[in-house]
Amino acid sequence: MSEAPALPPFAAIVVAAGKGLRAGQPVPKQFANWRGKPVVRYSVEALAAAGADPIVVAIPEGADEIATAALDGIATVEFITGGATRQESVRLALGALERRSPSHVLIHDAARPILPRPVIDRLLGALDSQSGAIPVLPVIDSLARDDGGMMAGSAPREDLRRVQTPQAFRFADILAAHRAWAGSATAGDDAQVLRAAGGTVALVEGDEALRKLTFAEDFMTDRPIVRTGMGFDVHRLEAGGELWLGGVHVPHDRGLSGHSDADVALHALVDALLGAVGEGDIGAHFPPSDPQWKGASSSRFVERAAELVTAAGYAIANVDVTIICEAPKIGPYRDAMRARIAELLAIAPQAVSVKATTTERLGLTGRGEGIAAQAIATVQARD
Repeated sequence: MSEAPALPPFAAIVVAAGKGLRAGQPVPKQFANWRGKPVVRYSVEALAAAGADPIVVAIPEGADEIATAALDGIATVEFITGGATRQESVRLALGALERRSPSHVLIHDAARPILPRPVIDRLLGALDSQSGAIPVLPVIDSLARDDGGMMAGSAPREDLRRVQTPQAFRFADILAAHRAWAGSATAGDDAQVLRAAGGTVALVEGDEALRKLTFAEDFMTDRPIVRTGMGFDVHRLEAGGELWLGGVHVPHDRGLSGHSDADVALHALVDALLGAVGEGDIGAHFPPSDPQWKGASSSRFVERAAELVTAAGYAIANVDVTIICEAPKIGPYRDAMRARIAELLAIAPQAVSVKATTTERLGLTGRGEGIAAQAIATVQARD
């Protein structure tokens, strides 16, 4: 895959000063082991990899030893003791950064371990024109107002968004806003503090992988070491379109019909990856009723499926794709398909198999009416 773009210099704050009691762990949840590492280490590593320097981590009083062990070896980390509230912890962390006076700062909750790099890119990019930016997701479910256990009405979801962290700010603006915040009020998040001070906050696309660990079931560790998913797809051949298979343009007199680019091999692969981690199917994530996917490259679907595999705590071990058609011949393009799939999944080409077969002129593929594909993906738990 292509390298991530260079980011402007920025600092980061990770809020890890809470008690985390609802998670039912023997230690505060931010220091509990989750999928092989302390929760707080995931996001701190992601911020460090993106170039955050320094990363100030607000920790509970007396937690120096456990925090140091959790983040051992990450050179850009500095610790401060947090306050009685989240807002106070952030204010103290901002004060610790004041002598360095970074231009930008990201403020993140440690309980959200999976932090995709594209979210960081979008947040910092928004600071070119705004004093703050937050990642958000649409509200999918219907909303109801509760009145003593009875439905008292509904609320429109179209204008509402689910707010995540990290939240990005111009440092001078968020520092001033926190210092001006009324001490008796409880701030829901840092964007609220900035808005109260008159700052502007842009909304950027968040990521489902940024979910928050809250309850004991979020820490269940009885995951299978290896999981396997299977996918199958078929598309009709029609005149007048381009033919894409395995992420490669294949010269042919007809193309596959579909809402996206109809790359049947990649569609089968996406379903296999989603199936391996129990994330539904391609239609649930990229519904053909959504106009944004019309004509879209199926490579986007593969990359998103790979992100969901990572968010579930797994790494892709190998994938095997079989394309079923009478024509065109797949052999001349097999290596290019393997290379492209490996690039999309960020795995070695040796972990990708692409094969082709026919149905001996039987059925729709045998009659040349369409092309089918099946795929198997094996994932393994990450340490």
